[in-house]
Amino acid sequence: MESYIVFGLVLLVVVIGATLALVAPRYRKPPTLPPPTEEKPPTPAPTEQAPTIEKAPPRAKAPPAEIKPSVIDAPPPVQAPPVVEAPPPVEVPEVEVPAPTAGRLVRLRARLSRSQNVFGKGLLALLSRDKLDDDTWDEVEETLIGADVGVAATTEIVGKLRERARIHGTATATELRAMLADELVAALDPQMDRTLAARPQDGRPAVLLVVGVNGAGKTTTCGKIARVLVADGHTVVLGAADTFRAAAADQLATWAGRVGAEVVRGPEGADPAAVAFDAVKRGIDAGVDTVLIDTAGRLQNKVGLMDELGKVKRVVEKHGPVDETLLILDATTGQNGLEQARVFTEVVDVTGVVLTKLDGTAKGGIVIAVQRKLGIPVKLVGLGEGPDDLAPFDARQFVDALVGTDA
Repeated sequence: MESYIVFGLVLLVVVIGATLALVAPRYRKPPTLPPPTEEKPPTPAPTEQAPTIEKAPPRAKAPPAEIKPSVIDAPPPVQAPPVVEAPPPVEVPEVEVPAPTAGRLVRLRARLSRSQNVFGKGLLALLSRDKLDDDTWDEVEETLIGADVGVAATTEIVGKLRERARIHGTATATELRAMLADELVAALDPQMDRTLAARPQDGRPAVLLVVGVNGAGKTTTCGKIARVLVADGHTVVLGAADTFRAAAADQLATWAGRVGAEVVRGPEGADPAAVAFDAVKRGIDAGVDTVLIDTAGRLQNKVGLMDELGKVKRVVEKHGPVDETLLILDATTGQNGLEQARVFTEVVDVTGVVLTKLDGTAKGGIVIAVQRKLGIPVKLVGLGEGPDDLAPFDARQFVDALVGTDA
């Protein structure tokens, strides 16, 4: 019991001590500090007088700025919708209407002036001599051979002239001209069919294949043939199958555009047979009368060229037969053109010859030589560089133009 009393007292003493420890700091006075003493400022030591700094004169006051009335910004303009410019109009070339070809050779007879000097003046001057002896007839033969008539044809023509002159005795210049003209016409075989097979057959267009060496005027002549066909009332589609010469297709398109014909072409270097096939197909779909196909003419690569032409012909014939194969020959090449012709006739069935540049040579007799050597009729002759200077060939009109009508 006593132990409890002692424990209670101890506990009470601890509680009272803790309470005092908490309360006593609140009533503790702060320490008293001694009053501050006034310190006299130290006496400055004598110093040297500082330099006097002059003051700058006072600046003139700027006049008051003009007060501009405030400008109220206008509202931004309403932007109109952008104007879409129309593409420039495509210039459509004016379609020309060529004059009909009937009588064109007569109108162009003056273009044969160089050949006229040989036949109409040279030969007639020889035949009009007072005495037609052997020397005179030899000169006649030389003149005809020089005009590219050919040896065989010349021998035949001179032989018949000598016989007729012997029978008639002394003949006038008019009679001699008539005899010469008759023999030249006979040598040209006027019975040959010179019409172009350009009319549609069995519901499909006629197909004309144009062949020849580069430089003979093949593509230009092809464009002129299209004008001949259009002038005679045919509708035409052209196939630009000369794909190895970059300008050939453009050149053909220019010629076709003048008469409103369509051109089927492929990319440069395309398969010529494929272009020819597409051209015939387009002609069938469009219902035209004639499809005219221009081909390549690289004779220096003879084997490749001939194989290519044979392929073009075979591929085109999947649509139907080729109705006409025209060989373009440069008249100025003379007898060399006959060798070119022979090479082409070995591969394709040439049905007609077109003689170009006949106005630029005195060797008009090449027409006779071509027909006799190849057995193929000359169907068209080129007598100038104009678009309508390609004329259907007529033996009588041609000879009359060469021999002339004046005494």
